Amino acid sequence: MSHDQDVIKNDRAGPIGLRLAGDGPTVLFLHGLGGTRTAWEPQLEELADEFRCVAWDMPGYGDSVPVDPLTWETIADAAAAVLDTLAVQRTHVVGLSFGGQQALHLALRHPDRIDRLVLADTSARFGADGTDPETWMRKRLDPLDAGVAPADMAAGVIDAVTADGFGGRERERAIATFARIPEAGLRAAVACLPTHDVEDRLGDIRSPTLVIVGEHDRETPLTYSRTLAAGIPTSELVVIPGAGHLTPAEAPQHFNETVRAFLGS
Repeated sequence: MSHDQDVIKNDRAGPIGLRLAGDGPTVLFLHGLGGTRTAWEPQLEELADEFRCVAWDMPGYGDSVPVDPLTWETIADAAAAVLDTLAVQRTHVVGLSFGGQQALHLALRHPDRIDRLVLADTSARFGADGTDPETWMRKRLDPLDAGVAPADMAAGVIDAVTADGFGGRERERAIATFARIPEAGLRAAVACLPTHDVEDRLGDIRSPTLVIVGEHDRETPLTYSRTLAAGIPTSELVVIPGAGHLTPAEAPQHFNETVRAFLGS
């Protein structure tokens, strides 16, 4: 399979945008609320020598058609449909933030499809720190209601969730990948995310799991990752020094080395 190949797959759910790189065991990358498939460039560049890397645009994002309604179940089923389209029975899954939550639902709804699981900067349930769902949603929807496009808010959002000093090529990539999000897709995702809660089901996850969190992650802090690691039977926790909420972009070398060692073990 050629490196850095963008394709649009037409499966039974409609067109879906994928970024493919490498050969070997398949790894499905699930991006966050502010990402699209291009968020995983630092991982595809480094891990394609050993793995068949598949990064998607989630339903309603990038080049992927929406699903209606957008729920955890329909997202997990769409991910499983991607595996069917690629003729992949079992895959490793790496999910960041909202994508990490999706990975949890995928592992619970389609456990036979998951080999190893990497959960980066994510949580077992929304609002574990007392965040009010309506307040959280209004903070993200009010700019859209005022006519601000996702591309126009991208830089501010990226800078708000990353650690001080994040810049250069990876910051520009993160901003560009956020800019690919359609407004309707972002609205649907913002409505879906606060309904996330699998804390009572963590013990049902049988896949070996790596939990990663940035030292300075304020969105999904260390306490969230400790809950995940404590609840999932076969799991380990890694804290990446100096990073904020976007560890794959903020500390790509450390992130990639950690993931490679875990998936190859």
